[in-house]
Amino acid sequence: MSSNPDALLGPAEIRDLAAALNVRPTKQRGQNFVIDANTVRRIVRTADVRPDDVVVEVGPGLGSLTLALLEVAARVTAVEIDDTLAGALPATVTARMPDRADRFALVHSDAMQVTELPGPPPTALVANLPYNVAVPVLLHMLEHFPTIERTLVMVQAEVADRLAAPPGSKVYGVPSVKANWYAEVKRAGSIGRTVFWPAPNVDSGLVALTRRPEPLKTTATRREVFAVVDAAFAQRRKTLRAALAGWAGSAAAAETALVAAGVSPQARGESLTVEEFTRIAENKVGEDKVDEGSVGEDKAAAEEVQHKEPGK
Repeated sequence: MSSNPDALLGPAEIRDLAAALNVRPTKQRGQNFVIDANTVRRIVRTADVRPDDVVVEVGPGLGSLTLALLEVAARVTAVEIDDTLAGALPATVTARMPDRADRFALVHSDAMQVTELPGPPPTALVANLPYNVAVPVLLHMLEHFPTIERTLVMVQAEVADRLAAPPGSKVYGVPSVKANWYAEVKRAGSIGRTVFWPAPNVDSGLVALTRRPEPLKTTATRREVFAVVDAAFAQRRKTLRAALAGWAGSAAAAETALVAAGVSPQARGESLTVEEFTRIAENKVGEDKVDEGSVGEDKAAAEEVQHKEPGK
């Protein structure tokens, strides 16, 4: 633990830092800063951050969660896109936790462009994700950093519900299936609006993801499976025979793939598990299987994050 009991940021410190940096939280980047030390410590506990963990944090902002992570983790690497915030965070860490500053690294970049990180590979992802990019950022990090075993993200409550939804749920959709491709996903709590500055107009939720110990056993690629998922939910009110007609080349070809996969052609995407989607991908007839899934994560974001209020 840090030797300084007052190292974490409270409301006054957050506002002072923002004023000194002339930072005004913007909706464009989903900047709603956490101002409550108890909340960030709760996030760290819920994330089960351990003394040997190498944690990657996306969107650290002014450093509220970063400092709480540094109290526990062996190392924290923060990815920040904002020029001013990225420039200020190392100094904040050094000033408030000088004994832990050597355990901190900053990557000044768009998280969607990050495919490697300095230092040891990350074992955990803990982040207060901007709501307007939460799903694509989460999927990008899970794809490119397979060493991440445990993830805890704070997102808009509605997005949290969708990520953790089981098959058959009304909110089960593209993010639910794609997150489950990588991990077991569950809701891990709710966060009130008053712990943010400025307070958002929507509630927040915590989502915990535990990576599958072994990848799904399938002869299909991730892109091939995600292409089926995108097609199934693009027309979610239709039966899979109709919804997958474009993906398969025809309704008849879709039915052939579905029957071969052991899935009813009259079923709908919202009733299928990720394992069933993989079997459908495996049974597609034809050679043009890979290209269709290349924008799957962007489609997930477009479907699920056309939302009212960003949060940081």
